[in-house]
Amino acid sequence: MDATFFMNVISAGLLTGLVYGLMALGLSVIFGVMRVVNFAHGDMMVVAMYAAFLLFTKLGIEPVPALPLVAGGLFVVGYLLQRFLINHFLEVTEHIQFLLLLSVAMIITNVVLMVFGPDARNIQLDASFESYSLGGLVLDKVRVIAAFTAGGVALLLWAFFRYTTTGTAIRACADNPVGARVVGLDVEKLYAITFGIGTACVGAAGCLLLLLVDVHPHLSSDYTLLGFIIVILGGLGSLGGALLGGILVGLSEALSGVLIAPSLKSMFSFGLLILVLLLRPQGILGKKP
Repeated sequence: MDATFFMNVISAGLLTGLVYGLMALGLSVIFGVMRVVNFAHGDMMVVAMYAAFLLFTKLGIEPVPALPLVAGGLFVVGYLLQRFLINHFLEVTEHIQFLLLLSVAMIITNVVLMVFGPDARNIQLDASFESYSLGGLVLDKVRVIAAFTAGGVALLLWAFFRYTTTGTAIRACADNPVGARVVGLDVEKLYAITFGIGTACVGAAGCLLLLLVDVHPHLSSDYTLLGFIIVILGGLGSLGGALLGGILVGLSEALSGVLIAPSLKSMFSFGLLILVLLLRPQGILGKKP
């Protein structure tokens, strides 16, 4: 295993990590604004993956062109879920919120299992068999497409929060919800928009992950846990931290899969989490409470 081989492994980990980061962005946005931990995050991503799968198999729409449709659909689902269900539980204790969203996750998983069955599904694109050659690097085309699309979506999300009136209002609600109400902001509506944006992010990530992995109903718990690892690594509520955490997890999985064994890649992700918690409990880019 020479230096070129390791550079290929590292580049693959970086590209996959950007998709992981987009997945975790949704979780970070929801927690950063509402202080709600979405335990149904991975389940929503699996729904998005199956939606992209159906659009491809039934209508011939590939996952990247289908991304706006799937993300828009997930936005509507997230908006309605928060507006008519989660909003009634914002003032209760954390363990009640945990049970509520865990129940939602179990319902989603079992509905998906009934509709699609337990078998894994995948798609084959022409790009799946193509690659880019850059010096000694050989980059899978679908991985490059997924990574650059994830980066573009993350940039759009940053611009939304930075430059739009609604994004500024959401940031105001995150900083001081009481003050936001005093100045006349509709906090409940903004919370619903925020939850919709978070689920739209995971919908976009689901479309891109379908290019890289097979989908099956029980995939949801793995990616919910992975999302938690990523946002804790980067810092709860930090958008940049979510992307950084995703890249670190992608790198650790790629390197551990080559140096040790693919089946042990989760062990290294947890090891990285423990190390960060010991040295910087608030996360790499997180703020001290």
